[in-house]
Amino acid sequence: MRLGHLQPLYDRPGPWASVYFDTSHPDESAAEEQERAAREASRRLERQGADQDTCRAVYDRLTALPPAAGPAGWAVFATAGEVVVDLPLLTPPPLGEPPCWSALPHVGPLLELTGEDPSCLVAYIDRTGADVELRHGRGGERVGSVRGRQWPVHRTASADWSERHFQLKTENTWEHNAALIADELRTCQEETHADLLVLAGDARERRAVHDQLPKPLREAAVETPHGGRAAGSAPPGTHAARLLEQEVDEARAQYTRERDEAAMERFRAGRTPSGGRVAAAEGVPALVDAAREHRIGSLLVRPDGVDLYREVWVGTEPDQVALRRTDVQYLGDARPSPARADDALIRSAVVTGAEVLTVAPADEETDGGDIPVGGLGALLRWPYEGDTE
Repeated sequence: MRLGHLQPLYDRPGPWASVYFDTSHPDESAAEEQERAAREASRRLERQGADQDTCRAVYDRLTALPPAAGPAGWAVFATAGEVVVDLPLLTPPPLGEPPCWSALPHVGPLLELTGEDPSCLVAYIDRTGADVELRHGRGGERVGSVRGRQWPVHRTASADWSERHFQLKTENTWEHNAALIADELRTCQEETHADLLVLAGDARERRAVHDQLPKPLREAAVETPHGGRAAGSAPPGTHAARLLEQEVDEARAQYTRERDEAAMERFRAGRTPSGGRVAAAEGVPALVDAAREHRIGSLLVRPDGVDLYREVWVGTEPDQVALRRTDVQYLGDARPSPARADDALIRSAVVTGAEVLTVAPADEETDGGDIPVGGLGALLRWPYEGDTE
């Protein structure tokens, strides 16, 4: 999961109010219950030391949410009297997740509640062009469109020489348009950093585009016969539209499984020294060192790990993180603050462009192992040399 949309949380010093708010229980009294819950969240923040302006901003945002509609919940982050980020949740927040006033925004629960990952480009293709949509956990949005040559695009059945010449021109039009679509998809992927691509349309049209894609994007592409760009190919609510939605969901789930399995294989191999080099780290002390050096490439988080709650000390910069308060002062912050280890490491991952992956709880591991140890691990951007102890 790429968490670049959380960057605004790390552009301000804090402290932060973090609230995970359940809106999954629609009934006639939903608005009244919502107001009561918002008032209680505001009071709990105030008891933890939050300023009145920030408490009021949180209350106003929570009460403004449409009751009994939309997502299962919301995550709201506020500081200095302003709600900076609010995100819809696909899964209701757990009852044991109270409002929090802390030096860093408490973003750990987002890994399981937002369904952000992975993002997917869906290209609706026909012979004259394509429309491109970006799908992610927060919904979908149109991000591109191609209008190619409009004539000739239909072949004839005649064997006459002039007709064969016309058919050749038609083939050239198809190939030209496929190249335009492939180039647009490359641009869309570079701009959105989408993880995979779904090509929807007739077999020949989507195959022509597939063959024109650059190799990395071609390897991330899957094809579906359901849907397409032609009018009436998959109107919302129809069987064809539902089949397309199902194939997109399956492609995203398959990508997630393969990515997570590959990451865990690399982690298992990297945690064992090879030739004096260690390519993975686990445990809070090693990860704090890696965060200070911007060495974390992929942060692995096991939600049931005990190390997620471990206290570390942080400064205003993402590389100002240490096990002891005095070490942060040595790194340049005269007034360090305590923070949860997972929140501090996720901040480092977001700011340095690393991905964050949620791994299965220990009792769901196929080998029963406690991997990563304590629930936090990392694949490193470059390995440690020699003895890491």
